[in-house]
Amino acid sequence: MTDIANPVAELRVALAGIVGAEHVLTDPALMEQYVVDWSRRWRGDAELVVRPGSTDEVAGVLRACSARGVPVVTQGGNTGLVGGSVPAAGGDPLPVVLSTRRLDHLGDVDDLSGQVTVGAGATLGDVQRHAAAAGWHYGVDLAARDSATIGGTVATNAGGIHVVAFGMTRLQIVGIEAVLPDGSVLSHLAGMLKDNTGYDLGSLFCGSEGTLGVITAVRLRLHRPVGRTSVALIGASTYAKAIDLMSSAVDPSVRLIAAEVTDEQGMELAAQMNGVAWPLAQRHPLVVLLEVADGGDASGFMAGAEQIDGRTWGLDDDADVVIGLDASEQARLWKFRESQGEAFTALGITHKLDVSVPLPSLAACAEELRAIVGAWPTMEKFGVFGHLADGNIHVEMFGPDADDLEIDLAILECVARYGGSVSAEHGVGRAKAGELHLCRSAEELAAMRAIKGAWDPQGLMNPGVVFG
Repeated sequence: MTDIANPVAELRVALAGIVGAEHVLTDPALMEQYVVDWSRRWRGDAELVVRPGSTDEVAGVLRACSARGVPVVTQGGNTGLVGGSVPAAGGDPLPVVLSTRRLDHLGDVDDLSGQVTVGAGATLGDVQRHAAAAGWHYGVDLAARDSATIGGTVATNAGGIHVVAFGMTRLQIVGIEAVLPDGSVLSHLAGMLKDNTGYDLGSLFCGSEGTLGVITAVRLRLHRPVGRTSVALIGASTYAKAIDLMSSAVDPSVRLIAAEVTDEQGMELAAQMNGVAWPLAQRHPLVVLLEVADGGDASGFMAGAEQIDGRTWGLDDDADVVIGLDASEQARLWKFRESQGEAFTALGITHKLDVSVPLPSLAACAEELRAIVGAWPTMEKFGVFGHLADGNIHVEMFGPDADDLEIDLAILECVARYGGSVSAEHGVGRAKAGELHLCRSAEELAAMRAIKGAWDPQGLMNPGVVFG
């Protein structure tokens, strides 16, 4: 018999009455996947996991938790890498993890406006396929597409591989529905492109990392498909050379869809994990991936199809290039880049940092980061790679202890010296909350805290994230 005099037991009863007992998880074995993140570096404790299936149920859960002063950690696909989607260790009271995965509805695609409304728990991959079936394209893409949820990508303002072509997640949002900590529902899903009626609350929720409320649905902007594309892998000796390739190897008349760079160690790990051979004729310190919309005939690359045997490009005569024209070959080439995170994770618990710098500083910053990381006493393997056109660098490190924050700080301080950001697309989470001052002024931080205090006066939503 449940002891309703016990506040924890009473909360369980209240939540079961809102979402159904089967959607309130208290068994530690069932809760395990909700309290440790994908990197396995961040782990915490929760009182229970609740899985609402509608906006009304989310509102009821937040009212119940708010009335009892119980913190709430919102979680989508739990693919985050900065500790923002899992609770912290300890805490009194322990938080409730609110999973949005049951909010997975996909609305009809509006052909007239090129928009669609989807639930926060729908995966990015499901939204992509849903849009494609209706003849449209959703502009955000990343390797975790079949696990990451739309709500999570909005909450972190996710970037990914096609930012150069379509922009970050914030540019795809034309409406949002969210529940505030007190259970109030904000719904603005009409999708009007011209709507100057005060603050853009959707944009405010984008990048909020669960600290203001729970996103339940999003109205998304879609794009017309770019058509057939060509993908090239090209060897490069330095980051400066890699950046030059974006202009020297791509015909100015075509649209650049993606520009990525991977280093030799990361390429080798990806090749080993996937059981495939090194893709180029020679070994190179760096490998650049370029994707262009050119009808799939490689004409978008300088000198057209002649680049296959390396005869022009505006590069050195010994340019080492491989081209993918059909879908299967392009997927094979993309696998080397998209496997980076998984390949390093397979080694064990890995430090994963995501930073950005102004593009003119990318080459110098990346080289300095390699020098810092390569000289670290406990370093075993590392990779410095990323989204070349966005100034976005990812640093993967295996060797330093999971609790070694000195190497993380050294990297973030290096990025700050170049006028960069300590988080390009993964968010701040818990991992970087203490270093937010490196790229945000005291006035900016005060303004953000004021918003947080106004919307979440009890400080119950994802405590410890962004602000520490």
